[in-house]
Amino acid sequence: MNRVCIIINPAARGAKARLQRLEKIARDAVIKTTIGPGDAEAQAERAVDQGYETIVAAGGDGTINEVVNGIGTAPVNLGILPMGTVNVFAMEHGIPFNLDAAWKVVRGRKIRPIDLASANGHFFVQMAGVGLDAQIVQRNKHDIKAVLGPLSYLLTATKVAAEKPPKLRVICEGHAPVEGSFVLVGNGRYYGGPFALFNEADTQDGLLDIFVFKYMNYLHLMRYFRGALFGSLSKFTDVHYFKTRRLLVKADEHVPLEADGELVGHAPVEFSLRRRKLRVLVPE
Repeated sequence: MNRVCIIINPAARGAKARLQRLEKIARDAVIKTTIGPGDAEAQAERAVDQGYETIVAAGGDGTINEVVNGIGTAPVNLGILPMGTVNVFAMEHGIPFNLDAAWKVVRGRKIRPIDLASANGHFFVQMAGVGLDAQIVQRNKHDIKAVLGPLSYLLTATKVAAEKPPKLRVICEGHAPVEGSFVLVGNGRYYGGPFALFNEADTQDGLLDIFVFKYMNYLHLMRYFRGALFGSLSKFTDVHYFKTRRLLVKADEHVPLEADGELVGHAPVEFSLRRRKLRVLVPE
């Protein structure tokens, strides 16, 4: 019998109504609610120890990130029930946002083994960043985010872009060292929503997709944003794009690091990849 543990973030958008629905449609699963930051990771780790074959993250990308860090490389299945403001990982794998349809995916038990990326030992599934986007996450006020949603990130970005950017140095095997103002690391195609920023990324190819942006001010930010919308970033002369298994990002100051939209540390950062170590439940 497939033992299923659902870990739900009660603070996610629409979680209360969805929890009531879950209790009806997932009667053979154990449902556990989180009580604060870090608890989803702890609950997932305990679920692994208790022998659950499938652990389901019910929440946004932050909840998924915590659950993945609780699972690590354990041979269990990861299910996704999308909730929250943005669900990039669900978009990446075609997981429906309708709760009943997403639960059918979990029960279907079709497994896609994907690469498991890490930044200084912290696992992430979709993307990470050093510099600008991490600074945005760091400064974005929770109350403003609740009202404006994804728009709040754009407003914060314009403020950060007006400041002097940090100096980052990117080092990896097979490439000459590159300097820039901020770095984005992708495991999947999508970034921040339905934007295929890493349009050549493949979650099963054993490689991370890297963008190193040389400059940063308001005008450059708008230009980079347009490039992202039209899929032309990799052609910009002031943007370095490449693929690698490992890389090191150094900084001349205290520069924050985000992974799957959550602050998890600061530079220097060592990125690496474990090929096809995460078993994700996806649609047929």
